[in-house]
Amino acid sequence: MTHATPHDHTRRSHGWRRDLVELAARWSRRHGGPAEPEPPTATTATPATDARVTDAPDRAGGEGDGSASRADTTLWRMRTTVRDEPGTLAALCTALARHRVDILALQTHPLADGTVDEFLLRAPAELPPAELTRTVTDGGGRDTWIERADAHDLVDAPTRILSLATRTALDAAELPLALRALLGRCAIRSLPAKSLVGRPLEGLPPLEGVLEETVMRLRDPSGGAIVIERPYLPFTPTEFARARALVELDSRLGPRVPRRRDVLTLPEGNEITLRRADTRDLDAARAMHQRCSAATLAQRYHGPVGDADRYLDHLLSPRFGRTLAAHTASGRLVALGHLLWDGDETEVALLVEDEWQRRGIGGELLRRLVAMAAETGCACVYAVTRSANTGMVAAMRALELPLDYQIEEGTLVITARLSPAVIPSSTG
Repeated sequence: MTHATPHDHTRRSHGWRRDLVELAARWSRRHGGPAEPEPPTATTATPATDARVTDAPDRAGGEGDGSASRADTTLWRMRTTVRDEPGTLAALCTALARHRVDILALQTHPLADGTVDEFLLRAPAELPPAELTRTVTDGGGRDTWIERADAHDLVDAPTRILSLATRTALDAAELPLALRALLGRCAIRSLPAKSLVGRPLEGLPPLEGVLEETVMRLRDPSGGAIVIERPYLPFTPTEFARARALVELDSRLGPRVPRRRDVLTLPEGNEITLRRADTRDLDAARAMHQRCSAATLAQRYHGPVGDADRYLDHLLSPRFGRTLAAHTASGRLVALGHLLWDGDETEVALLVEDEWQRRGIGGELLRRLVAMAAETGCACVYAVTRSANTGMVAAMRALELPLDYQIEEGTLVITARLSPAVIPSSTG
């Protein structure tokens, strides 16, 4: 069975564009620059407060410590800017106390003309967000932003940052995920030093990076750039320093992937080893391309077969996602599975060498990739293939997850909505 999804398609809620003729144009559309994320649902409490409210899922259900006495409260994350003067924080805390709002945690982000205070609050459930933001304004806050929090936010900031650093140290592919966990809702784009056609990246940020209110530009250890955008909430110098520290850690540690290997016994008795792969597997991946038929490569990449090798630097880079490789007992690479970060979405893509198709390898890779996506908090994954590729459709259906199908001019997009409770654990 041939599993094929095109890496150079961009899917959006109202369809997807297809342009398979000009290689450079494909790269520019998908990777040419940071895309603005969909802003959080925002409401203005009153014209005077200019407060932004995000209704993020409240997984804690208002019971952050599990106590029944907390069942009538709601957790909130809040940011507000106050004057850098004695007594301003005390006035704000007093205003919150009048409404029986508990301050569970506080971080301060110094600015040139004030201070951004970031709170974790437990408020009475009957207190509307508009009233909460008015209370903050009355206490001296401005440019207030709030969103629902959950029990995961109860971890103190130093512990949380150390945890993210540990994840990054163990796995280079964790850096984009760690940055998003650190900075909240934002769009993260990794731009390679050169495009597929060899054109150098323009506007490479300096080594120390650049902070432009709602945009960070950092130098990627691989030679390119990492661009982070959060249009609805400006970054603070403190956040910029933390992001730079994570990127510097990644740079100092160099290439790394978890060393775990799993052995899969195929129905006919052959053993296949599954492990994480990265750019150190480029030569083996190119050799596999040489053994694949033109039809298999065309189904996978949806473009000129001669361009297939050009994609490998990108596909195997941990900056753009995670890759699983399947090896025979002799060490021959026979299949690759990719989990690709596509802005706020996640794509799965598979390539299995012709001789090893229809043996269950593609389905096993797909199952593990989807499990990885669920573990990183993805709500869904999608695969793009040709409508005639019944093998890929069968592999997606075998996941036993809710599926959505969209088809346009022979191209099929299959989206699986993830349910962590029914997805088995994956290869680390």
